[in-house]
Amino acid sequence: MRGELGNPRLLRVMNERRLLDRLQEHGPASRADLAKVTGLSKPTVSAALAGLAKDGLVHLVGEVSGRPGPVTSLYDMNAGSAHVAGIDIGRDWNRVVVADLRGSFVGREDGRNDASTTADLAAHVRELAHAAAAAAGLEWSAVTCAVAGTPGVYDPVAGRLDFAGNVPGADLVEQLRSALDPDLVIENDINLAAVGEHAYGEGRGKTHFALVSVGTGVGMGIVVNGELYVGARGAAGEVSYLPTAEDPAGDPAALEHGSTEALASAPGVVRAARAAGLDLGSAKEVFEAAGRGDRTALAVVEAEGQRIGGLLVTVWAVLDPEVIVLSGGVGRNLDLLGGAIERRITELGPLRPRVVASALGDSGVLLGAVARARKRAWDLIFQSRLG
Repeated sequence: MRGELGNPRLLRVMNERRLLDRLQEHGPASRADLAKVTGLSKPTVSAALAGLAKDGLVHLVGEVSGRPGPVTSLYDMNAGSAHVAGIDIGRDWNRVVVADLRGSFVGREDGRNDASTTADLAAHVRELAHAAAAAAGLEWSAVTCAVAGTPGVYDPVAGRLDFAGNVPGADLVEQLRSALDPDLVIENDINLAAVGEHAYGEGRGKTHFALVSVGTGVGMGIVVNGELYVGARGAAGEVSYLPTAEDPAGDPAALEHGSTEALASAPGVVRAARAAGLDLGSAKEVFEAAGRGDRTALAVVEAEGQRIGGLLVTVWAVLDPEVIVLSGGVGRNLDLLGGAIERRITELGPLRPRVVASALGDSGVLLGAVARARKRAWDLIFQSRLG
């Protein structure tokens, strides 16, 4: 380490990264202000900014006058100097966004997922990716890196997705890498939703929180000490496999997707509604009927809230988070589910988790993917500057 710290190029790049991190987090600043907050000397700051400006990573954004002495120049990171992509692969929808280095979306494409094979799915994602890049005025090849959120747990050794019953095959990652040229990172979609919630939503400023997603599937993302926690094998949060009081033993859906998911997911809500005599085709229709006061739909929603309430007590007892964020097409309906959830929590004992609905809508996974991709892009940029 001593030898590395004596490397002038390494020291220069470390100083540049320090300044870029500051500008990225706090916005425009003068050379004097940067020297003061980073502890670097003014000549060191000037040299680092000159190198970064030469390569287009920072630029002059304004001047401050009216103070004693010369006019003060303000510098900021050049958010458009590189672009990243976030990808959300779901059972019903695929979504791709292209963003700048501050995380602002500059191009987005959503499309219905009708793929029956992993090759078709990868081709669809590729089509959306190129369209999103075009919407941003870019070629897809100009994207520095991409992060894709998929159901399941990626096994990098075997190169396959495990616990991914909602995708058409375990070789999806291989197909995606063939279809998408830039640097591609695969992560669990609900973990990325938790990252997005931590950066932009109800988890912002929280040290410990959990995001529970109830939609097409059921899953959880966990943040401990401000960092995403994935466990020893990346499978932390696979709550779809928790047993339930209504354990559907022998049900093929429960064996493949887990008991909790078989009962509490959107398809489970539809099955319960049809068993109760409602001819409805989606969980959204069930909640709309409940919102209109349909008694049968209200009973289905009550049972769903009871299931979710039991799940949340389990999460709170194990993790003790500051807050549990509910997301997903089902979980976001806290206005209709909230009463049943609270009643079930009260029935189960003294634990009283704080539960809120996600405010990120269908963009949570994309926001988390972009946050991850931005960090990856900066790592790649500064690796290249080391030569």
